[in-house]
Order: sequence, then structure tokens, then C-alpha cells
Amino acid sequence: MAVFQAIYNLLWGDIIQIPLPGGSTLGLSLLVLILVPAGLYFTVRTRFLPFRLFPEMLRVTLEKHEKPGGEGISGLQALIVSTACRVGMGNLVGVVAAISAGGAGAVFWMWVIALLGSSTAFIEATLAQLYKEKDPLYGGYRGGPAYYLHHLFIRKGSRRKRSVLASLFALSGLICWCGISQVTGNSISSAFENAFQIPPLYSTLVLVAVAAVIVLRKHATVKVLDLIVPVMAACYFFLTLFIIGRNLGQLPAVFGQIFAEAFGLRQVVGGGLGAVIMNGAKRGLFSNEAGSGSAPCAAAAADISHPAKEGLLQALGVFIDTLVICSCSAMIMLLTPEELTRGLEGMDLLQAAMGYHLGEFGVIFTAVILWLFSFSTFLGILFYARSNVAYLFGDNWVSQTLYKLLALAMLFVGGLAAYQFVWDLGDVGVGLMTVFNMIALFPLAPKALASLRDYETNAMQKK
Repeated sequence: MAVFQAIYNLLWGDIIQIPLPGGSTLGLSLLVLILVPAGLYFTVRTRFLPFRLFPEMLRVTLEKHEKPGGEGISGLQALIVSTACRVGMGNLVGVVAAISAGGAGAVFWMWVIALLGSSTAFIEATLAQLYKEKDPLYGGYRGGPAYYLHHLFIRKGSRRKRSVLASLFALSGLICWCGISQVTGNSISSAFENAFQIPPLYSTLVLVAVAAVIVLRKHATVKVLDLIVPVMAACYFFLTLFIIGRNLGQLPAVFGQIFAEAFGLRQVVGGGLGAVIMNGAKRGLFSNEAGSGSAPCAAAAADISHPAKEGLLQALGVFIDTLVICSCSAMIMLLTPEELTRGLEGMDLLQAAMGYHLGEFGVIFTAVILWLFSFSTFLGILFYARSNVAYLFGDNWVSQTLYKLLALAMLFVGGLAAYQFVWDLGDVGVGLMTVFNMIALFPLAPKALASLRDYETNAMQKK
């Protein structure tokens, strides 16, 4: 436990404290020190891809996506899988927590992190495409950081079957996703108990049964996510537009509050500027997952005409997660009178805000949408796990099935009780994944950048 706590503190604790005016300090964790400079570096190296190629991201998303053959998934389906994992509980309760701790200004810093993170997402997704390989079990392709780490450290023709760092990444991912499974179960059972007074045991049994039917079938996961993810995202987005429409007169004041508190004199004098910046930055990094190496596990599975295309799709995924879904949660919160939410936190705070805007329907809608967000995340992480299980244990159905059963067991345990150790285990897992993934991104980035140049020179010129 002492070793585990030390790793947790190293990854997530503030290892550098920068003094700010007003007596505040800006605490920087190892992950912030890695991901923010990486985002800046890749944004410059891609010649400000998030701004320059945003229209191309939309065009690639809207074009017809065909699978050239076999049982692979399309580029758009890979985006849907990664969006299912990005868009989870963090987009609801996490955003609420960031605003509660850092104020409205935290939203601005979430947006900044998303703009930087989309360049990192492009690099890792393009590399996943460049180093993908055939999947003999599920058909189509597989890959991700474990596979491009392998190619970075194991020379072609070597007798070594596995790289140490690639194996550590794969193991960290499997640990992280077990932790997320427990969190998912707990989030869903709590929401349904609050909204419908359904005992956790009953809602958890139904949840695990439905999940088992889907994940234990060979090709059901992507088909279900194709249905769930667009529907849940559209419902949440349009409901937020409805709420904004009813409070249109307050919108200028809300945006004014966001920008004022992001740089405001009151925050500096009051010693709260560091909390504003870091709550927004940490929430943005945790939510969009850029640099953690999760999304490339889906990106590698895409059967797509050019590697850079999948990179652009995954870069857009960061926008969808933070600039759309997280902003929806922020608007719902900031359009609610502060006196109605004072003293509340987490799910209670979000349901109070939705109840203010939509009455009893808002409380019920929050429970249902959280169920969809969390359940799709669970399905998505098990899709990610396929390639990592195969890298560690080889191509066999025994190891694939055993990991799925372990995740289902964690889902069941989480539905009945919350164990802080397991929550922290997930945080440590994603932190270690990020460290191992970034070790590969910098030396391999020139290959992704070369793919981008080729796409812009050849593929885009033909459009």
C-alpha cells in the first residue's frame, strides 16, 4: 500500500509549486508536466492542426466510411468507440466538481487543454494506424501503444516476443480498466437509487446481465456502441440547447463569468487563480484522454484508406468530448442559481441543477443519461482491452474471456459498494499508461508527421 500510494502521489500529486500573486500557488503534477508541454509541442509540429484542419476533420467524419474488406471496423466506428470511453461520468460529475472547486474560470482552461490535446490525439492515433497488425481472433486489425512501443524497442527479426515497456503499458491499461469497471457500476447504481429508489442490488444485476450478453459475444460491442453513442450524445446536446434557449438572456453573463474568472483580478487577489487553472486543466486532461494511450487501441482497429485520416477523426473526438459534451454540463451548471446548489456536490449537485431547469424529468433524465454514458464507457474499455490482453497472453479465447469475466465481476462489486482503493487503482493505471505512451510518442512522432504531410500533399489535393 505504501508503494502504491507513493506511485499515486508521484503521478497525481503536486510535485512543483509555483507562487502566484495573492498568496495562491499553482501546483503541477507529473502528468500535467508531461501532457501540457507535449500538447504544445505537437500543436506546433503539426502547424496548429486543431485550427488549420478543423474543416477537414468535419469533412472526414461526414464522408462515407467503407470497410475495404474483412471484419474490421470503419474509421467512424473507431471514433464512436473512443468517444464512448471519453464521454463518461467525468463529463457529467467531473465537470461539476471542476466548477465547484475552481469556479466558472475552470471551463476556459478545459477548453485550452482540449485544443492542445487534439494534436496529441492525432499523433497517437496515426501511429496506432501505422503500426497496426491483423487480429486473428476478432478479425480486422488491432494495435495501440503496446504495439508501437514494441516496434520502438524490439528490432525486426529479434527473438524477443515482448518489450518490457510495451508489456507494462498493456498491464497498466488492464488495471486501469478494471478500476473504471468498478466506478461505472457504482455510478449507475447510485444514480438509479437517487432517481427511482431502486436498490443497488437489483439495478446492478440487470446491468451485469445486459453487459455480459454484449461483451461475451464476438462482434456485438461495436454494433451496440454504434447505436448508443450517437443517440446519447445528441440527446444531451439538444437538451442543453433547449435549456440554453430558455435562458438565452443569461448567456452573455455566463461567458463573461467564464472569461473573467479564468484571468480575473478577484481570483488573483483572493489566492484562487491556481485552483481555477489546475481544476480546469486536470479535468480536461482526464476527460479527453489525449496522450493516455487509450483511444489508439480503437484507432488501430479502423480499416481506413490513410493513417492520417484516423488521426484527424480522433483529434475531432477530443473536441466532441470537451468542447461539446463537457461544455453542455458547464452550461447547465452555470445557468442554475448558485443558492440552489450551494453545499451540494457530485451527482446531487448535477441532479439539483437539472431539476431546476426541467423539474422531475431533469432528475430522471440525469440518471438515464448517466447510465448510457457509463455503460458505453464499460463497453468501450473492453474493446480497448482486446489488443492489450492479446499482447500479454497471446491469441487465445481463454485469456480474452477471463479478462471480460474479471471486468464483469468488478462491475458487479462496484454496483454494491464504492472502494476508494479501486478508484485510486484506476487513476494509477491511467497515469502509468500516459507515462509509457509518451515515451514512444516523441521518438515516433516524425512518422506521424510524415503521414500528415503525405495526406495533405496527396490525399487532400485530390478532393
